Amino acid sequence: MTLTKKRLVLIAFSLVAVYFALLLPFSERIIGARGDPLLMNLQKILFLALAAAIVTGFILVLIFKRDFILSQWSSFNRYKYLLWLLVKRDFISRYRRSVLGVLWSLLNPLLTMLVLTLVFSYLFRYQIDNFPVYLLSGRIIFSFFEESTTQAMGSMINSQGIIRKVYVPKYVFPLSRVLSSLVNLLLSFLAFMLVFIITGAPFRWTMLLLPIPVIYTFVFSLGVAMLLSSLAVFFRDVTYLYGVLTMLLTFLTPIFYPVSIIPERFLPLYGLNPMYRYVDYFRCLAIWGKVPDLWANMVCIGFALSALCVGFFVFMRQQDRYILYL
Repeated sequence: MTLTKKRLVLIAFSLVAVYFALLLPFSERIIGARGDPLLMNLQKILFLALAAAIVTGFILVLIFKRDFILSQWSSFNRYKYLLWLLVKRDFISRYRRSVLGVLWSLLNPLLTMLVLTLVFSYLFRYQIDNFPVYLLSGRIIFSFFEESTTQAMGSMINSQGIIRKVYVPKYVFPLSRVLSSLVNLLLSFLAFMLVFIITGAPFRWTMLLLPIPVIYTFVFSLGVAMLLSSLAVFFRDVTYLYGVLTMLLTFLTPIFYPVSIIPERFLPLYGLNPMYRYVDYFRCLAIWGKVPDLWANMVCIGFALSALCVGFFVFMRQQDRYILYL
């Protein structure tokens, strides 16, 4: 049986209904909020059903296009050294001709934290315990997402000289930008630990679990990066609009203000922001010493896998047309 677009859409809608029916009896156990209105619980279960349907549909595509996937995997193994060279090039070029070099990975988050702490802690006077740690914990996660997706968005356009001359798996270009930003994020953790020491914040055992939200954010950023890099080839205006969208997303994410200032009636809509989920997950482990519950993990996984599946599908489906627009 061939998996056509029409059949895939029908299967996706059928899977949403099936997953919704299967998850509904376990809603209280999964969500863990018995006091929420029935409509809100139904919306949460519908979100999980949609995410599960997207992932299942993606798996079906992998199964029915197995030969294509195996050829792509073989190509990846052949060009993985190129991926390493691209990551190394991006990282080195970031600090080329700078006096301090890699130290900027440590100084940049620290200087940003000092400026924002001055503005929001003294001028706007948000009452948040240990504000520098609160600020930096949100800032490094959001900066990783913003930096990786912004750089990956133009990766195909900036690499058109290579793409036109030799065959290269095109996904290595956005992937290399996300990986180089991940390296920068890991270096920023040194600044994060330094702020903990200076401010006297307690180190909690849950900090050992910090790689979990980093992995969630990495997978989500990779999916968004592949989608944006594909769209930017056909619509150059995306590169300009995305700057406005990231600025809007910055203010919709509680990086420098507490969530308590958001009216309660807007919280369900506020929770649709994936970066709010990842920042909150990171802070639960680093600051409050709490391990997020099953619902929080399922939401983070749902956002990450959905973005990855959609981004990968769009990118691979359009990759043969890139050469015509570069």
